[in-house]
Amino acid sequence: MEIFLEIIKITIPGLIVFVTAYFILKTTLKKELENRRVEVVLQNQKLITPIRLQAYERIVLFLERISPNNVIMRLTTPNMTVSQLHKEMLITIRTEFEHNLSQQIYLSIDAWEQVKIAKEKTIQLLNFCVSELDPNDDAFKYSQLVFEKLIENPKSPLQEAIDYLKEEIKILY
Repeated sequence: MEIFLEIIKITIPGLIVFVTAYFILKTTLKKELENRRVEVVLQNQKLITPIRLQAYERIVLFLERISPNNVIMRLTTPNMTVSQLHKEMLITIRTEFEHNLSQQIYLSIDAWEQVKIAKEKTIQLLNFCVSELDPNDDAFKYSQLVFEKLIENPKSPLQEAIDYLKEEIKILY
């Protein structure tokens, strides 16, 4: 029995030291792992933040470029018909959109949805205006009708999307 007590006297303090050391090491390693995770996240944010801001800039530029005012000014040529201008405008808008598709990775889901809605509403406006005219009329009439419809709406879908993006940037940064 004395031998058993001697073994217990030696074993119990050893176990206490072992368990204490185990939990201290476990806690220390856990904290160190968490610190490394935080450091990696901060480094990633330093890299991603400028890219995200650039994506927002590019999308605002895209929205400005597909504005009917800007597209009409860029594409209209003398002797162009309504159908020709309409076709060129749709091609330009879709090409611009495809060119900027990859930017959706850096935008929030809601922001990207606003961009898509603005693009679609712009195309709907152009389609509505073309349906009101003879396809062989002068493109000037089409331009005029598009400008009239834009003036009727105090805030265009494109401007709403731009404002949404600006607000989101303010919140994020």
